[in-house]
Amino acid sequence: MKFSFVGAALPKTGAVVIGVNDSVKLGPVATKLDKASGGQLTKAMKLAKFKGEKGDIVSLIAPAGTNLELLLICGLGKDADRTDLVSQNVGGKVLAQLNKHKAKKASMLIEKVKKDDVVAANIAYGALLRSYRFDKYRTTQKSDSKPTLKELSISLSGQTNAKKLFAKLEKIADGVFLGRDVVTEPPNKLYPETYANTIKKELTKLGVVVKILDVKQMTNLGMGSLLGVGQGSIRDSRLVVMEWKGKSKASKEFPVAFVGKGVTFDTGGISLKPAGGMEEMKYDMGGSAAVVGAMAALAGRKAKANVVGIVGLVENMPGHNAQRPSDVVTSMSGQTIEVLNTDAEGRLVLADALWYAQENYKPKKVVDLATLTGAITIALGKEYAGIFSNDDKLSDNLVKAGQETGERLWRFPLGKEYDKMLDSPIADMQNISAGRGAGSITAAQFLQRFIKKGVAWAHLDIAGVAWTKEVQDICPKGATAYGVRLLDNLIANDFEK
Repeated sequence: MKFSFVGAALPKTGAVVIGVNDSVKLGPVATKLDKASGGQLTKAMKLAKFKGEKGDIVSLIAPAGTNLELLLICGLGKDADRTDLVSQNVGGKVLAQLNKHKAKKASMLIEKVKKDDVVAANIAYGALLRSYRFDKYRTTQKSDSKPTLKELSISLSGQTNAKKLFAKLEKIADGVFLGRDVVTEPPNKLYPETYANTIKKELTKLGVVVKILDVKQMTNLGMGSLLGVGQGSIRDSRLVVMEWKGKSKASKEFPVAFVGKGVTFDTGGISLKPAGGMEEMKYDMGGSAAVVGAMAALAGRKAKANVVGIVGLVENMPGHNAQRPSDVVTSMSGQTIEVLNTDAEGRLVLADALWYAQENYKPKKVVDLATLTGAITIALGKEYAGIFSNDDKLSDNLVKAGQETGERLWRFPLGKEYDKMLDSPIADMQNISAGRGAGSITAAQFLQRFIKKGVAWAHLDIAGVAWTKEVQDICPKGATAYGVRLLDNLIANDFEK
């Protein structure tokens, strides 16, 4: 998709979108078009009872008195209520309508709207996010089933600043697309080694320093928790470290660390999952995808912050050397873990990745993301991810970032009562609780045992939101890359001041 921002004017042919706020009053340029069409715009809005509400669209095919092929009247909502996210969702809906009508090029006019530069940039951003496609392995798809729109030009008075704002948002979209790409890749193509190589290739060119630890290096570091998960696979595990120094090249301080679970395929191991739906387990690395995409976004837009991202990459398979229920492993922290269920593997991966981050980078704040539990989906469905935290301010800031980006979070409790449910009779802890309840909470409690005293930490359980089976305003079906925009927003709000 190609986007451009120009002064307030309209082409005489092709597809045109008129943005209208809740006043339902046309601006000077749109009024001329209305007169040329014999008042068809105002008549159509009246008949459709159009009120300019956000995302409402009225379509006119080949309006008389003009040479236009298509005219869309799109509601932008109230100026006072129009957040960036509202404009982004409008952009996604506009793109969908233009593709529905097979438009190849389109122009959108924005008049009589407050902060039109911000609105225009975010409309373009939303349209870009909605335009994502993964056609890498398609060989027989007919051209008439593909999206047609290739160019969208937005006309407004503040076109110069809109272009600058969009340039930054476009880099964030690049991070989102990278996150969606790696989640969507099939597991025979994306496994720990190839995933690590992809990260290095994509992020190094953006100025991110990427380090890859192999099995031997992790063994020497004592990462028995992570390595135990991957020992049943013929694919060797990896730990990937990504350093972005946007604040100071000379600084050795990384005040914030992002840590992601990267199980490239999760069969459940010896505690084998049911066959039905197992194909979806390629997205069990959605947490790592969020971290990788966020690091790409931060580097792409040259964020003025020092951030480290760490992802543990494993494949959980029931091979001849697979970990057994009742095995005891020793984590990098020195704590021992009785593995009662090999399908509770993500927390084992994160345990060592979290400890490595704290040992080597001494961050003040740590945020981990993981498609960790099915229980979180039962609790929250597909609308929210769960957040667990030992720090109210960090939690509040993440929830705020979630509200601003539409990647929403709902906070859950932690406590000693839940923590003791993980006590093991033969090791320091067990990887699942003794009971059936509070599965997401006890998983978070497990992770908290690997957080050092004084470190502000938040765990995001994104199992219900990493993948969507329904089209969303700014995301087609499939991988969402949930977390990329949220983490980028957190850095922009709290670490670039």
